[in-house]
Amino acid sequence: MKIKMSWLVLILSQSLLLSACSFGQPDVQQEESESVTRPSVESKVVAKDLSIPWSIQKQGDVFYITQRTGGIVEIMNGKKSVVKTSLSKPLSDRPEAGLLGLVLHPDFKSNQQAFAYYTYEDSGANYNRVVTLKRTANEWTEKKVLLDRIPSGQYHQGGRLEIGPDQKLYITTGDATRQDHAQDLSFLGGKILRLDLYGGTPSDNPFKDSPVYSYGHRNPQGLAWNQDGELYETEHGPNGFDEVNLIQAGNNYGWPKITGDEKGESLISPLAHSGEPSWAPSGADFWKGDLVFASLAGQSVKRFEPESGEVTDLLTGFGRVRDVLVEGDTLYFVSNNTDGRGIPRENDDKLYEVDLKSVMKEE
Repeated sequence: MKIKMSWLVLILSQSLLLSACSFGQPDVQQEESESVTRPSVESKVVAKDLSIPWSIQKQGDVFYITQRTGGIVEIMNGKKSVVKTSLSKPLSDRPEAGLLGLVLHPDFKSNQQAFAYYTYEDSGANYNRVVTLKRTANEWTEKKVLLDRIPSGQYHQGGRLEIGPDQKLYITTGDATRQDHAQDLSFLGGKILRLDLYGGTPSDNPFKDSPVYSYGHRNPQGLAWNQDGELYETEHGPNGFDEVNLIQAGNNYGWPKITGDEKGESLISPLAHSGEPSWAPSGADFWKGDLVFASLAGQSVKRFEPESGEVTDLLTGFGRVRDVLVEGDTLYFVSNNTDGRGIPRENDDKLYEVDLKSVMKEE
């Protein structure tokens, strides 16, 4: 009788786990163990011993990298320092939460300001917010809250910040595991938001007096514009079926009504999707007309060619990759093997540098 009961408990436990995953809980594909392989290209390690790095910014010769655990890493001439970040709310320690997106103000050189996205705790509840930071002599200090009470769940925080060619601030927000709310325009989760650099709502946003730019997203993670000013996005799907989308103002990208190749009236299907297994895509940038994006579960940097619609591996063998930055023909990217879902290697995590011209020659 005890043996039968044990098997019954095991079966029920597995059923509950599968049910939780299908309703927006942790992405199973991101929990897979990393297979440590040899890097596919030559690379230079710019910095090491990072603590769950999330977003890369660069001004001149200085890198600025957020760490989910707090603090902004500054790297100059090979020297690394972790600069204290004084935030007005305590960082959340939930999975996928913490200090996430960072983008420098266009006038950073003169005003020393940046924008940041972080998850915080308040009276037992968790939220996300977008703030301005100022770099002072010894720290980064939160100066102004631009948008607050962005929904936060156990998972799916979103968190990417970018400034578009229109000089507006774009923000990705996850559905906070409340998937049906991604279709609700009054709910800030599951959206791409757009603000002016002072926190106001631009008059040409698609929905009057709303920061919502597009909706029907699950967990958007990467934003990048091509030379024609078109906005592309990478997004986590439900246990696979991750997406590359062309984002246009006011469009509904379908979650949770459609995934993969499915179609629906007034719903936008992706340009490309992973099917199974997952890419778990993250930060993105453009290089020579192709979208280059980080892949966590896919343990690679991938390339999407808009003309063919194909997604291929650009480089592999570094483990989980969280963000990418392209400068000319140089690719910078950060690994994310210390995030609890990968296998940390010696001195992980790291900021790498790769010559993209040499990668193409090898192909």
